Amino acid sequence: MNKLYSDIVKILREDSRTPAKNIAVMLGKPEKDVTAAIADMEKRGIIAKYTLLVNEDKLDEERVSALIEVKVSPQFTHGFDSIAEDIYQFDEVKSVYLMSGAYDLAVFIEGRTLKEVAGFVSEKLSVMDKVLSTATHFILKRYKAEGVLLQDEKSKRLAVNP
Repeated sequence: MNKLYSDIVKILREDSRTPAKNIAVMLGKPEKDVTAAIADMEKRGIIAKYTLLVNEDKLDEERVSALIEVKVSPQFTHGFDSIAEDIYQFDEVKSVYLMSGAYDLAVFIEGRTLKEVAGFVSEKLSVMDKVLSTATHFILKRYKAEGVLLQDEKSKRLAVNP
């Protein structure tokens, strides 16, 4: 990736709403060059999506998020890719990563309730042929996401005396 592309990506990572006109000024480049570079990165899949980070604690909606560690039996010719593809097809799945360590895949999911998330694990994920085991970790509180602090002020804890 050339320097212009990486500079644009750096700016858009901080705020994906930054207009091409502002990026051009920040980089000292013509706006048409920046617009063309962004369009090319979108076309090539370098920029896959513009997203919104929401502080879920400030909404009245109840959402449950979980990290599921998945141990799988990779397929001979496809390795982990085929089973990862089967898993990421589910609507509940927000992200899937191949990992090193005790588990092969990290799967992040969202649901409306604990029961809904548990149902996904027991009825859809753990029954898949190549899935050997799962470990589900419910996310209880988010402090920082995508580099953004989500708490208004630091949590105050009482000092513990020895």
